[in-house]
Amino acid sequence: MERDGATKSLWQNLPGFIPEKAEVESDYDVVIVGGGLTGITSALFLQNAGKKCIVVEARNLGFGTTSGTTAHLNTILDLTYAEIEKNFGEENTKVVLSAAMQAINITETNVRKYQLDCEFSEREGYLFSTDAKQTKKLDEAFEASKKAGCDVEYSDTIPVPVDFEKALVFKRQAQIHPTKYLYGLAHAFESAGGTIIEQCRVTDVKENHKILEVTTSGGKINAANVIYATHIPPGVNLLHFRCAPYRSYAMAVTLKDNNYPDELAYDLHDPYHYYRSQKVDGKKFLIAGGEDHRTGEKTDAQRCFYYLENYLRQYFEIDEVAYQWSSQYFESADGLPYIGHLPGNPKGVFVATGYGGNGITYSQIASKILFDLIVTGKSEYEKMFNPLRIKPIAGFENVVKNAADVTANFIEKLVPSEKILRLTELKPGEAKLISYENETVAIHRDEDGNLHSVSPACTHINCTIAWNNAEKVWECPCHGSRFNEDGEMITAPARKDLQKIILSS
Repeated sequence: MERDGATKSLWQNLPGFIPEKAEVESDYDVVIVGGGLTGITSALFLQNAGKKCIVVEARNLGFGTTSGTTAHLNTILDLTYAEIEKNFGEENTKVVLSAAMQAINITETNVRKYQLDCEFSEREGYLFSTDAKQTKKLDEAFEASKKAGCDVEYSDTIPVPVDFEKALVFKRQAQIHPTKYLYGLAHAFESAGGTIIEQCRVTDVKENHKILEVTTSGGKINAANVIYATHIPPGVNLLHFRCAPYRSYAMAVTLKDNNYPDELAYDLHDPYHYYRSQKVDGKKFLIAGGEDHRTGEKTDAQRCFYYLENYLRQYFEIDEVAYQWSSQYFESADGLPYIGHLPGNPKGVFVATGYGGNGITYSQIASKILFDLIVTGKSEYEKMFNPLRIKPIAGFENVVKNAADVTANFIEKLVPSEKILRLTELKPGEAKLISYENETVAIHRDEDGNLHSVSPACTHINCTIAWNNAEKVWECPCHGSRFNEDGEMITAPARKDLQKIILSS
């Protein structure tokens, strides 16, 4: 299994998924764009309801954040219930809790119904403070959580050997092996008659006589509905200006003293750390994460792994760092995801994005919301997570129209390599933006010494890209588009490759 970066996660030790059938028909009820947990779970629900569905994945199943998660299923959300109550009111706080609880129920039901071997297990979740300021926030979270209906109480202990001041324990949280779960649902979807096509990119969706015409790299498909389950929708949309891209860092380590936590744990630092254990192929690992930052913000992303490892070594007897990886998520403007009709698109186009650090949880409730909206036309959660709950500012349509999908000039530019290289010294693995005669060039020297050069203007809306030295990709700090060293687009919202620049002799 490949994913969208150079590092390898604990969840990638699976063979590539091989779809059962390669035939793609011209007409479907629903086209699901994206082969992660949101897309596959939604597709399975809809197929079982009698809808004819196809999942179209630009790379391979699990290529994106599904294989980069730490796979916590919880009602302990990034936004505390005190913050949700303050922002949305007491009744809406209960709605959010209900959705999170239902997400865990959906996962457990799927595991049992399809007999999935994916290590699903219930766990308790501990939220703890380390100083007086955090303790005040913890007490506020406790009061609001109780009021919302959480099964939560104070605890004198936590499952990790970290210094703490006060702690809460939330009952009935869960964990899972995410890619085994994904593959199990994908096989169930195919058994129900669904179609999965990999290495096929959706490039456009237009309405034609009330039918959605979906243009892909493999041809055109007609559909009544389209779901963008791509983490962030491609193209330019209101949601790109309401979601901020972040990167989070994780590692799976073995411990000398075998003192692995049996439960889930989260501190209240900003950014916070999170912990759990997982047995994979008979070997146990401590999984821990943190060091989150805005995408493209760190000039040396590799150091985030150093900081995380050093932090863990303060409390754990680490034997080996077996895996370390980072993944991208999108934080919405108000802390809750956007699930429903995609603003500015035809009626039958839907989206799920802005999950923050609760991707697995929100992927499951999103599948239920999208199912309800397509099959029955309404959902008990549609108002709470409606993408249009934040109205666009005046003149926004002109902003989108003028910015939409910057057209890269695909005529390769020639820049004298000798003059460029005199301006900088690049070691293997390094990358820089070089200015030369009113031209800016993004250059990377790979580990073999070869140079790769592209335009630094992101083809989404012309933001300047930044190099991620941990994942070996160019990233857009504005909206999270990602490109390989040669400018090939890896993840949305950009839909075009970067312009290539040839260093001539």
